[in-house]
Amino acid sequence: MMRPFKALLGFATALSLVGMACTPVLAEDLPGSGKTIRFVQSESTGGNYVLTKIAIEASKRLGYSTKLSTVNTTLFFPAAAQGDLDLSMDVTLPQLQPSFDKVKANTEVVGSGFISGAGYNGYMIDKKTADAYGITSLEQIKDPKIAGLFGKNGKADLISCDPGWGCGDVVDYQLDKFGLKNTVNTVRGKYEALMFENVARLKRGEPVFFYAWAPSWMTNTMVPGKDVVWLPTPFDALPGSVSSTVSALTPGVIGCAGGADPCRMAMAAWNWYAIGNKAFVAANPAIKSLVEQMAFSQATWSYWEKTISQDGASERNIRKLADDWMSENKSMMDGWIATAKVAK
Repeated sequence: MMRPFKALLGFATALSLVGMACTPVLAEDLPGSGKTIRFVQSESTGGNYVLTKIAIEASKRLGYSTKLSTVNTTLFFPAAAQGDLDLSMDVTLPQLQPSFDKVKANTEVVGSGFISGAGYNGYMIDKKTADAYGITSLEQIKDPKIAGLFGKNGKADLISCDPGWGCGDVVDYQLDKFGLKNTVNTVRGKYEALMFENVARLKRGEPVFFYAWAPSWMTNTMVPGKDVVWLPTPFDALPGSVSSTVSALTPGVIGCAGGADPCRMAMAAWNWYAIGNKAFVAANPAIKSLVEQMAFSQATWSYWEKTISQDGASERNIRKLADDWMSENKSMMDGWIATAKVAK
């Protein structure tokens, strides 16, 4: 009489175990279950958009729902401080440090930057001309004979930034401080269009002189140390609108003219950072852990930038770049998520 009862009990236990395996306990155990992240991306389209897509996908795998808004970074800062937005993955520092300082009581930087080895801003010329005339410093452009190589009548044409971009203020300020106003003429317009013309000139073997940053599509197309070189600046000089407490002397810059190391760039090394509302970050250790782990090589970032410049910044193209990276780096992505799941 006992055997049928034991059999039924064993069968019931087995069913119970199967039922437990089929219930949505995994979803309930995810740190983001029932929570929504209000992500922000800036109006500046590039590799930062791909990064944000990857962060959103990783957040979803942690159980979060997500919302994404495109907001000017200067407007994001007060909104995040007030708790109206949660997290931006694409704030450039130190360029935007003054704006961040105004709200840092209620916001914080998460992680140490998304570009491995950081990014650079500075002045570049073609390597062919640099080697032929021994040009190893921006100061040498004071010489009308050298300046004339990049323009006419003893004055160089320097492709600067779009009107309204902060880097244009840096260029104008530095040309004045470095005594280059008489030998350098800045060309400001639609930067991408001007740089496409620059690439064409370089391919024809003509001298080029321009302000650039890396990683970017420019330094993917015109490779530092191979096609172009960075020109070291004579000393640190920044306008009041661009704050930096770190020296522009930057070690390990590939393609610095004359092999200088460290190479004094236009400003200190910069990076894309995540900035979030402090209360949100404190309440979501999984997201804090995820962001702290995320980093991408300069080569990867430059590839994203180049592809976007060639194929356009459509949602489809950005999504493809993100999906391709996640597919090719699945084990890394899985590791980020596994670590974030158990963060406290």
